[in-house]
Amino acid sequence: MGTVADGADAPLWTVGVDIGSVGVKAALVLGAEWIDRLVVPTGWAPGETGNEACAQLLARNGLTRDDVVRTVATGYGRNAVEADARVTEISCHAVGAGRLFRDGEGGRSVRTILDIGGQDSKVIALDRDGNVVNFLMNDKCAAGTGRFLQNMAVMLGCTLADFSSLPDDLEPHAVSSMCTVFAETEVVGLLARGVDKQALSLGLLDAVASRAEGMLRRVGLHEPVAFTGGVSQSRSLVRLLERRLGCAVQVSPDSQFAGALGAALLARKQALRGRESNRR
Repeated sequence: MGTVADGADAPLWTVGVDIGSVGVKAALVLGAEWIDRLVVPTGWAPGETGNEACAQLLARNGLTRDDVVRTVATGYGRNAVEADARVTEISCHAVGAGRLFRDGEGGRSVRTILDIGGQDSKVIALDRDGNVVNFLMNDKCAAGTGRFLQNMAVMLGCTLADFSSLPDDLEPHAVSSMCTVFAETEVVGLLARGVDKQALSLGLLDAVASRAEGMLRRVGLHEPVAFTGGVSQSRSLVRLLERRLGCAVQVSPDSQFAGALGAALLARKQALRGRESNRR
């Protein structure tokens, strides 16, 4: 891949693709500039979906794979997609979040990243230079992930979007179980007792926030804190996290692209290293 564009004077187009359990995210970078991004449902064939997502992203920018110097894949399906290199989610999210939140609060770089995806969650601790110093992953259970919230939304007869902007003055109704199966039984019982749906929705979000807080404190919480992944777009969840952590939590409209962006930027770094080696 990328053989035509490997010349020293060729434009430095790189692509990052993040194959998640729910969505495939792709990012296109030219030099150091983030040009475009794309997200599509993963479906049943992660490799095919990842290849198609990259093709769509390039086509709408008037490019082909021959124009791309290097492609890096990440995510659980990274081995199924066409790419020049494969890099762990931890490394890619660290780089991508560092770029999304590079100014930080008061000019500081992001130090702690919380990422909640479709079926896993992770916390990454960075030093002041953006290097990974510790991390913790929950990839054995769907509790506290996007899939958990999606299942709970079905039980409540609402959508994930309804979890995003619950009233600020609403108190959450406690939910004791984070296991999807037991939580469904508990929710059914609470609804039968007439518990308000919005209070119950907020209680489910607060349970997710509590689980995330535990992970963050085990890794070591240092500000600024950034929240990535599709679940980060829930304003209500961000508010609950900030209440529990006692600090601001930064979110970007592009938070779900942190992994793909990081992969594209790492592809750029690898390509520059290769060009420098060829000059010697």
